[in-house]
Amino acid sequence: MTAPTAARVAVIGGGPGGLYAAALLKRLRPEREITVWERGEPQTTFGFGVVLSDETLGGIENADPVVYQALRREFVRWDAIDVVRGGQVRTCGGHGFAALGRQRLLEILHQRCRSLGIRLRERTTAPPAAELARHHDLVIAADGVHSTTRSAHADVFQPHLTTHHCRYIWLAADFAFDAFRFEIAETEHGVLQLHGYPYAHALPPSGIPDGPPRAKTPAEAWAEARSPEARAGTRAEARTEVRAEARAGTRAGASTVIVEAREEVWRAAGLDRCDERESAHKCAKLFAAALDGRPLRSNASTWTAFRTVVNERWSHGRIVLLGDAAHTAHFSIGSGTKLAVEDALALAACLEEQPTVAAALAAYEAERRPVVASTQRAARASLDWFENLADYLGQPTGQFAFNLLTRSRRVTHDNLRLRDPNFVTAVEREAKLPPDTPPMFASLRLRDLTLRNRVVVSPMDMYSAIDGAPGDFHLVHLGGRALGGAGLVMTEMVCVSPTGRITPGCAGLYAAEHESAWRRITEFAHAASPGVALGVQLGHSGRKGSTRPMWEGIDEPLPDGNWPLVAPSPLPYRPGVNQVPQALDAAGLTEIREQFVRAAQRAARAGFDLLELHCAHGYLLSGFLSPLTNHRTDSYGGELPGRLRYPLEVFDAVRAVWPANAPMTVRISATDWADGGTTADDAVAIAAAFAAHGADAIDVSTGQVVAHETPEVGRSYQTPFADRIRNELGLPVIAVGAISSWDDVNSLLLAGRADLCALARPHLYDPHWTLHAAAEQGYSGPGAPWPVQYRAGSRRPPTGRTGDPRPRLTLSGPTPGAGRD
Repeated sequence: MTAPTAARVAVIGGGPGGLYAAALLKRLRPEREITVWERGEPQTTFGFGVVLSDETLGGIENADPVVYQALRREFVRWDAIDVVRGGQVRTCGGHGFAALGRQRLLEILHQRCRSLGIRLRERTTAPPAAELARHHDLVIAADGVHSTTRSAHADVFQPHLTTHHCRYIWLAADFAFDAFRFEIAETEHGVLQLHGYPYAHALPPSGIPDGPPRAKTPAEAWAEARSPEARAGTRAEARTEVRAEARAGTRAGASTVIVEAREEVWRAAGLDRCDERESAHKCAKLFAAALDGRPLRSNASTWTAFRTVVNERWSHGRIVLLGDAAHTAHFSIGSGTKLAVEDALALAACLEEQPTVAAALAAYEAERRPVVASTQRAARASLDWFENLADYLGQPTGQFAFNLLTRSRRVTHDNLRLRDPNFVTAVEREAKLPPDTPPMFASLRLRDLTLRNRVVVSPMDMYSAIDGAPGDFHLVHLGGRALGGAGLVMTEMVCVSPTGRITPGCAGLYAAEHESAWRRITEFAHAASPGVALGVQLGHSGRKGSTRPMWEGIDEPLPDGNWPLVAPSPLPYRPGVNQVPQALDAAGLTEIREQFVRAAQRAARAGFDLLELHCAHGYLLSGFLSPLTNHRTDSYGGELPGRLRYPLEVFDAVRAVWPANAPMTVRISATDWADGGTTADDAVAIAAAFAAHGADAIDVSTGQVVAHETPEVGRSYQTPFADRIRNELGLPVIAVGAISSWDDVNSLLLAGRADLCALARPHLYDPHWTLHAAAEQGYSGPGAPWPVQYRAGSRRPPTGRTGDPRPRLTLSGPTPGAGRD
């Protein structure tokens, strides 16, 4: 056997992540010297239950069958989620959970470590990581969310800690819930929520345990989850039996109970003044129905605010962060233990695969960082949902439950239909969708315009106009998307003047020839694809004008032929790169407002069905809205009402000449993604102001206002801003931003987070994206009519199959120390 990478290993922290990492490394290389330091008592823990996914269990099974078999004997498994609000219960099955007590998990891992010959230094504070690194090849800092190692080397790890708006407490009930339970308590002080799940087996009515049932393997659990119809009868019988035991007083087992509330609700309810015992008592009263009147118990339980931990680096020399020391993810999407165990699996594998510790730590971080970042995005979406839960209380019960289940954007409409088709069908029926109609193919009425479906081809600059006039390229581009089935096809930003263009290739509506060129396009689209709506987006580039086409250098100034720029304030987009714009005076404001009016009149005559005013992305009207770009001291600057004044004046002037029966929308940047800029709170106020002036929907985008923005990019990353505006103000919204699949669209719509979904890049990849989405879902109704010329291609072609990925870490041969377990 070759000499092991990391022959001497120190582990700081005796939680599940540290213990499991130690066990894996010793199992891989029995000659390793491994020491674990834990400053607390053995098996001391401040939580109760731990939930692990089938994916994580599969990794454990492949890496260490001894640990896996020990866990199997302990697991409580269930597949249902109950969402309870106002006494009404909505149940969704097919999810597949496995949980066990955190203390029992620690016992199993302690036993495994001892059997392998790992030294456990309990009740002992570890020496500083830097000191350990002088005598060890590897130091694993698994010392939790309050990591002293991370703090001691903050200059290297560069941690970012974000404290959130809810307070929560971990408690336990001495009986087993028969589902993962989310329950809402609406009180005079505000909304509180309960998250509960079983982690210890219930006893049969005799009170004598029969022994835990054989736990399903991950493959068995997944197969069962894929067949909800076959499972429905046994699930109902089991739930009936457990509830009967509860009424008879013979129900046993244990459940984790987390109670959570926004900070202001927590204080108003007096929970900030309660000690541990009083907190458990008050929470039991708040959720007496869920608990069948039983008490809650605590274990050094305190109210705390969740902190998200992000580190710029995970390693420093021989020191590496693992688990909560490196990253945290909100408990509402799963267990931090799950992430720590997966970290341990990846770290052990990388140490086997790489020739040096340094290379292994680099490979470990490269492998885990994108996975963790994705999990943290999902966790943040879930956390935000629960923080703003009160916004959704007006939703019907079924939609509320669907919204909760899809809050992280990882569980989707199609995924839920696979797990529990009856649940999804009931929600769709409650939403009054026509039978066998996916949410994306429901119609929507805005004033006198009825959109045939909820799909929008998002505005996309093509930089292909000649002196502002759209040509054959635009006819093919927009005409092709109109034939592709979308309900609404938007133009790119159409500029209201030559000097309001972004690039020389930008389209306009400031000349008579532009009007006739656009009419040619709208007439073709309406004739070739009856029922499609064409929307025009009007805008002015402001300080972001006079630049090259995107493919020649985005936001780069023209090499020659530049035109002067105007803006609210004389602030260049990029100092030293883009030109300094002239601050608009009263005459300039009046002239540009009239340019918008004339462009709107031409748009109406050109045959457009909808007009959108572009107040986003740092262009002229957006420049007035953001405090980062509007430094004016007159009535058009200052606080938000002043910054809104000019965009609202333009909107009113355009609305006055746009046909009264035709809708107008407004695109806004809901955040600047920069300190001191527009916030989500500002976005709500901006949306409310435009709605009060007659906007029929708000198109909610983000960013592109300042060059130094730091957006949190990810799947559907902008949709939470639309969600908030819709559900806080009751306004129709268009959601945009990395929405890429029809499943995402259906999920957003049925959850009530959006009324329309705008997609850009998917429509560049596939002009017939909407029709193909209909074919893939087996839908052939009025929401997605195929042009007669294309009907022969309306059936989805057959596709091939691919194999499942191989496990990340598989060990073969004898199991060292197995006989001593």
